[in-house]
Amino acid sequence: MIKLRIYLLVLATILGCTPAARGATSPTKDFIKASCKTTLHPPLCVRCLSTYANSIQGSDHRLAKAAVTVSLNDARSAAAFISKLARLSGIKPREQQAVRDCISTMTNSVTSLSQSVQELERMARTKGEDFDWHMSNVETWVGSALTNQNICGRGFTMNGHVKDVVTKRMVYVSQVTSNALALVNRFAVRHRKGIHKP
Repeated sequence: MIKLRIYLLVLATILGCTPAARGATSPTKDFIKASCKTTLHPPLCVRCLSTYANSIQGSDHRLAKAAVTVSLNDARSAAAFISKLARLSGIKPREQQAVRDCISTMTNSVTSLSQSVQELERMARTKGEDFDWHMSNVETWVGSALTNQNICGRGFTMNGHVKDVVTKRMVYVSQVTSNALALVNRFAVRHRKGIHKP
């Protein structure tokens, strides 16, 4: 019975970014594709960020902010999904504890990503040492969010359906966050070299 409930819960929760937005300009799509080549999961990166193409418009800053926003949205969705798992009856005590631990780490992940989006918004008006300070915060917080997601995904030592669905979800979310971190780091490097697009 629990197996059926978990699979129904998985079916009710949509994984993945939407397909590429129609109407985005070709240079912007090319910019996203070229930028995503610096990530560990380029096809996922392109798929997730193509929906933001019209707002990115070739800007490294807006690309990094969009990537972190996608990560934040997916982390929130995963946290909600895991919270629903915690309310299912029939979960073994060890699984229940792992789910509770996962909720805690995902709450921390969402907080870190939320702070990162806010910091990236403030960065639009900063330069010099202020930029470096804000960028250091973003890099630290996105890295922390990724660590928390990995902890959640690896927190299930017992085999079973709960582990399977959480692991699958957390692999996806951590790939999205890994891509976001790579694009944040790319933005930082290009900004310091003076070759970024504002």
